[in-house]
Amino acid sequence: MSERRLIVLGTASQVPARERNQNGYFLRFDDEGLLFDPGEGTQRQMIFSGVSVTGITRIFISHFHGDHCLGLAGIIQRISLDRVPHPIEIYYPASGQRYYENLRDACSYHHAAPLVERPISHDGRIFENERIFIEARRLDHDIETYGFRLEEKDSYTLIPRRLGEEGIAGDTAGRLKREGHVTVGDKTVRIEDVGRRLPGQVFAYVMDTRLCSAVFDLASCADMLLMEATFLSDLEDKAREYGHLTAAQAGQVARDCGVKLLVISHYSQRYLTPEALEEEALRFHPLVRAAVDGDRIDLPRRRRSIPAGAAEG
Repeated sequence: MSERRLIVLGTASQVPARERNQNGYFLRFDDEGLLFDPGEGTQRQMIFSGVSVTGITRIFISHFHGDHCLGLAGIIQRISLDRVPHPIEIYYPASGQRYYENLRDACSYHHAAPLVERPISHDGRIFENERIFIEARRLDHDIETYGFRLEEKDSYTLIPRRLGEEGIAGDTAGRLKREGHVTVGDKTVRIEDVGRRLPGQVFAYVMDTRLCSAVFDLASCADMLLMEATFLSDLEDKAREYGHLTAAQAGQVARDCGVKLLVISHYSQRYLTPEALEEEALRFHPLVRAAVDGDRIDLPRRRRSIPAGAAEG
């Protein structure tokens, strides 16, 4: 059975607190295990949350401020220690190559990690297979910073009645699912003719940025938007000065972009608990979750299937 769940490893910006580790987020999406911004202490947080390094398939570093990357050294060494057998792709801003190398080679250990380095130098698609694609967008922070968007490709569920009308059954139906069309007699039947389109799910990750067009591009129609809410709106000027967002701005983005579930995180140490941040975001968007270290948050249910040719609302 597939699992699509966000596991929160840390929610603190800049420095850890008694109840908060530095940033760290692990997304299980079917057979993918995506680790975002492992700050200091992430390896230990993974143990508490039951996340093994063998479950990691990709690592994403949005930028090279310490609270978003200092845990990478330990993660890489653990990958070697545990002899993870599969390649692990690491995405990071190309301008931070020396920081990446410093973290990778921070101390002496036996290098056995099957790492595939994927430096990012421009906006666009950074990964694609037959089921999903992942995009990066440059954000507006004090150093080069990227946000990420995982988008599942649309699929189709076959309608038995329509299959019967077209004389399709058994292996032919399977081939139709795989190839998107089959020939029955002298007629070509497309999957759109006998199926209902099932919109793919979208997960968006936006940290450490001022408001900019990339924020809205990443968040558009996301099923889950994981977004920073570093300050309350009374400190909006301070947030802008340091390249951050308020909880109110996060709520407004979620509202304007048609987001299903907004998950906020990356709290300033001035807030002992995130309740006030959640309340502020809720003024603008009806479904908000203030992340807490150790949370396990399922992606919302998939949007309903759409009959072929129907208008989307």
